[in-house]
Amino acid sequence: MPRKPVAKKIAKTVKKVSKTAKAKPSIQHRIQAEMLDSFDEELELEIDDDRLDALTNEFAGHTPEETIDRRVYFKELFRLQGELVKLQSWVQHQKLKVVVIFEGRDSAGKGGVIKRITQRLNPRVCRVAALPAPSERERTQWYFQRYVSHLPAGGEIVLFDRSWYNRAGVERVMGFCSEDEVEEFFRSVPEFERMLVRSGTILIKYWFSITDSEQNLRFTMRIKDPLKQWKLSPMDVQSRARWEQYTKAKEAMLERTHITEAPWHVVEAVDKKKARLNCIAHLLEQIPYNEVPHDPVVLPPRIHHPDYHRAPIPAAMYVPERY
Repeated sequence: MPRKPVAKKIAKTVKKVSKTAKAKPSIQHRIQAEMLDSFDEELELEIDDDRLDALTNEFAGHTPEETIDRRVYFKELFRLQGELVKLQSWVQHQKLKVVVIFEGRDSAGKGGVIKRITQRLNPRVCRVAALPAPSERERTQWYFQRYVSHLPAGGEIVLFDRSWYNRAGVERVMGFCSEDEVEEFFRSVPEFERMLVRSGTILIKYWFSITDSEQNLRFTMRIKDPLKQWKLSPMDVQSRARWEQYTKAKEAMLERTHITEAPWHVVEAVDKKKARLNCIAHLLEQIPYNEVPHDPVVLPPRIHHPDYHRAPIPAAMYVPERY
């Protein structure tokens, strides 16, 4: 995988850390390796995309075209992730409450952008809420009740990987609720969201839009890919047959829940890389933030006790070094 897009950033960081730590050349190599390992987290995800590209080539008989230069993609992604870290500090500093909703058809790429958003952030500050199907008890509760417990406190960001809008989508299309319940949802959700906003919650809603043919291709890839088959549930398979019903449900949802206090933002998601960059860049624009000044961190000197001797660890306790 290409590392040129991050080479300059790594070199700059290595130089800065080396100067601070007065590192010897051997230490500089270790620092560089540590930096590369950090960036490889994203490269590993990119390798996963490459594997899917190979399957696409096999399935469609052609080589997928690069729609955005990889150097540009990585450069922008790392820059945006750096801004997300600044936003995280600002949210903590100002005790903001942020909710971001990600909705869209199955395989639209919601999970991919959520991974890129959370990748560099503190999970104690930014967490993901991906609720399973409601239990028998939860079905008897007020519809929004099980979502309320996942809302953020001050200084927190919650990303909903699907949300209360399940009622307007999968529940409606698959017949898990009545039309009366759907109508009640449409009456209630604008007021529910206005209450959240009035309470000081920043509420941002994204709909990831893909085409019929693109979803068909992505589903086919999941069928052919043993590492992705778990993502394709029986419900997902049924959604392919009910494409038009989902379209009508989506149109009604956007029309009736696009309110001034919490508008919908549609992300064109056929191109995954562009969708990730566009969504993150847009998200950063929704919350005015400034860089929070931090006191420099100074490591204290290591304290050595001459009477301390490290006890040996039995060899049987070590994990075998197979690699």
